[in-house]
Amino acid sequence: MAVRRQVLGDAHVDRATAQATPFDEDFQTFITEGAWGSVWARPNFTHRERSIVTIALLAALGQDDEVAMHVRATRNTGATREDVREALLHVAVYAGVPAANHAIKIVKKVYAEMDADEA
Repeated sequence: MAVRRQVLGDAHVDRATAQATPFDEDFQTFITEGAWGSVWARPNFTHRERSIVTIALLAALGQDDEVAMHVRATRNTGATREDVREALLHVAVYAGVPAANHAIKIVKKVYAEMDADEA
């Protein structure tokens, strides 16, 4: 849970936890233990590196909401806009231009929202 909070932020995790129901509480536990407790907590990649890889994979898979969430998380992981741009260029080459193009639209929207929040 500590890593999940470090990456996604307390507000996001608190919202996800508060919205959990008996139907999905096991899923929330699985995510926390599997993704955040096992993979994201491994020492081999930094949170920045994991963030870049995650955004590229989610973009390649067309997971729009997850792309947006992980782009917002770059505030906490240290992945820069240049990192995300480079990751999406890889998506274009290895997963297809349409996937990258769609992700770029999402990322631009998220960055505009982030910029507005900071203004």
